Amino acid sequence: MRVLIQRVTSSQVTVDGEVVGAIGKGLNLLVGLSPTDTEAELSWMAKKCLSLRLFPQGNSGRFDQSVSDIEGELLVVSQFTLYGDGQKGRRPSFSKAAPPAQAQALYNQFVELLQQSGLTVETGRFGAMMQVSIENDGPVTLWLEREAD
Repeated sequence: MRVLIQRVTSSQVTVDGEVVGAIGKGLNLLVGLSPTDTEAELSWMAKKCLSLRLFPQGNSGRFDQSVSDIEGELLVVSQFTLYGDGQKGRRPSFSKAAPPAQAQALYNQFVELLQQSGLTVETGRFGAMMQVSIENDGPVTLWLEREAD
C-alpha cells in the first residue's frame, strides 16, 4: 500500500464538472493499492495517517500536531498510478497495482477505517477520471509505504 500525504489548506475532487469531494484544512491522501494488501496494511496506514504530526502548534513551525489533534479533514483519492513502473520502455506498467475490483474493496475498507476517527472524510469517485485541486500547505508532502509481511 502506498499513500502520498499532502498537508492542505483545501482540496477538492471534480468529476465531469461536479465537485464530488472537498475539504478545508487537513490532509489529501492519494492512495495506491497492491494485490498483496490486507487488513493489516490498511489498519497500519489509517492509524499512521491519523497520528502523524504534520501540523504546527501556533507559530513554532515544528510539526507538533496530527490531523486528529487539529480536528482536520481528509480527502481520500484512489490512485493506481502510484504503482506505475516507468523503468522500461516509454509507457509505464501498472502490473503491481491491485486489479480494479480488489482495489475498490480495499479502498472502501481504508475509507471506513478513517471514518471511524470521527473526522470529516471526503472521497473522490473510484475509477473515474478525476481532477484533483490541492492547495498544499507548506508545502508538506510525505510518501508512506507498507508492504505485506
